[in-house]
Amino acid sequence: MAKEVKTIGVLTSGGDAPGMNAAIRSVVRVALARGLKVKGIRRGYQGLLNEDIFDMNAHDVSDIIQRGGTILGTARCLEFKTPEGQQKGADICRKHGIDGIVVIGGDGSYRGAQALSRLGINTIGLPGTIDLDISCTDYTIGFDTSVNTAMQAIDRVKDTSSSHERCSIIEVMGRNAGYIALWCGIANGAEDILLPEKYDFDEQKIINNIILSRKKGKTHHLIINAEGIGHSASMARRIEAATGIETRATILGYMQRGGSPTAKDRYYASIMGARAVDILIQGKTNRVVGYRGGQFMDVDIEEGLAMTKSIDEYEFEVSRLLSI
Repeated sequence: MAKEVKTIGVLTSGGDAPGMNAAIRSVVRVALARGLKVKGIRRGYQGLLNEDIFDMNAHDVSDIIQRGGTILGTARCLEFKTPEGQQKGADICRKHGIDGIVVIGGDGSYRGAQALSRLGINTIGLPGTIDLDISCTDYTIGFDTSVNTAMQAIDRVKDTSSSHERCSIIEVMGRNAGYIALWCGIANGAEDILLPEKYDFDEQKIINNIILSRKKGKTHHLIINAEGIGHSASMARRIEAATGIETRATILGYMQRGGSPTAKDRYYASIMGARAVDILIQGKTNRVVGYRGGQFMDVDIEEGLAMTKSIDEYEFEVSRLLSI
């Protein structure tokens, strides 16, 4: 028989992402509407081990859907990577009457969720990361807001770069994934897009492209560089020395994680939060909620982590054609 879930815990883990609050709000309100109790866990797995746990009601999640970050806070927790830490976490869940947990975070957070599931705590993961690097889903909470924030910032840098006839290297986040860089590269009309999945580290090709563009009459050159490649400042110095063209590096950094989430991030996070509650009620565990092929779905965490994800070849080819 499926394990009956009466009390749900909810935590956010790893890097924060716009839309996490919408997911928290949905988990709390849908669970309460289904007759369950909800306990918030502050500061992720670290907060679980510290027993930073409190009862949540509908009012606790009022007026948060438009806020960036996470009202529950988040933290890294090395102790929870150990078998002893994981067992301690499961014991604390039982101590506080928590039958199931919704974990909002990235792939590292899911490994913690797997451990709790093996130790008898029903656990569901929600994909909360701006990097879009969760292999089993086409959408992750926070990506849409992040890429729009970056796009608007790049537009502003591009304006001044054009005025000064510069080359601009703008570094965007994404860890080892190039999705933010690819989307911004196409949306901002970049001449070069450097992705960890595709970059061959042949800087001379970029230099040749800059020189050719200048000969064609272009007064500025925009390079979008992914965080997984990095070293934008030193790259700018080398390009300026090789081309004689003033080159500046701008690293957008953590601004891409903040800000009010877009309608898409609020909507998708809300539906995913509701689904997490409902599949816990069904007795499921060790699942991750995703969005694939136009449908909200859930898969086994093991399956989700085992899948590979790469940049779409056609989309990458289009980015190259549009930069000519």
